[in-house]
Amino acid sequence: MTADMACSDFLHFFRSWITNPLRVAAIAPSGVSLAKLMTKEIAALDGPIIELGPGTGVFTRALLARGLKEADLTLIEYGPEFIDGLKARFPAARVLQMDAGHLAQAEIFQGEPVGAVVSGLPLLSMSPRKITAILAGAFSYMRPGGAFYQFTYGPRCPVPRPILDRMGLKATHIGGTMRNLPPAAVYRISRRKPLELSRERCKYHSRQAEVKTAAGEIGG
Repeated sequence: MTADMACSDFLHFFRSWITNPLRVAAIAPSGVSLAKLMTKEIAALDGPIIELGPGTGVFTRALLARGLKEADLTLIEYGPEFIDGLKARFPAARVLQMDAGHLAQAEIFQGEPVGAVVSGLPLLSMSPRKITAILAGAFSYMRPGGAFYQFTYGPRCPVPRPILDRMGLKATHIGGTMRNLPPAAVYRISRRKPLELSRERCKYHSRQAEVKTAAGEIGG
């Protein structure tokens, strides 16, 4: 990327943030270090890939650098101000303007062909219902072993634990970078294995039993 392109992307992103800060949620595009961290576990064999909220295409370029074919990328962008730029920069990719919360109803793939979903969405500014809809849609297209990659500017995973538990998912912190504006962390969200689910249920029932026992002792 040239310096002129980087400057243009910054101004474009900043104007979008000024217009709708809750939707864009950052004053500048993600940096190269964050893009590398977001895509470091993804290989060419993981294609096709869905990218949510690509914006100016920082993560998209990182995916291409990892060996993904442009034609294996489906870019889901809600902001109309980014669509023309994405189509011009990545002409072989499929660029769709839509709300990521409607993924499950969109039928953009048949079956479960997707190896990974890379998300640049501002989940911290979204409701639990919206987050649930986005994850449900993403995993409806995900083949076994696939993962959802999400970054955050917050101190913990932006997907609340009750949502992860209810959907049978787990979040793993895979790294952070201070070389981003602002500093960011990346999480891998994946399906839990049956054994992990059984352990979670056992822990839940154990906690419930402890609460009932404590209540009985107080009542006695």
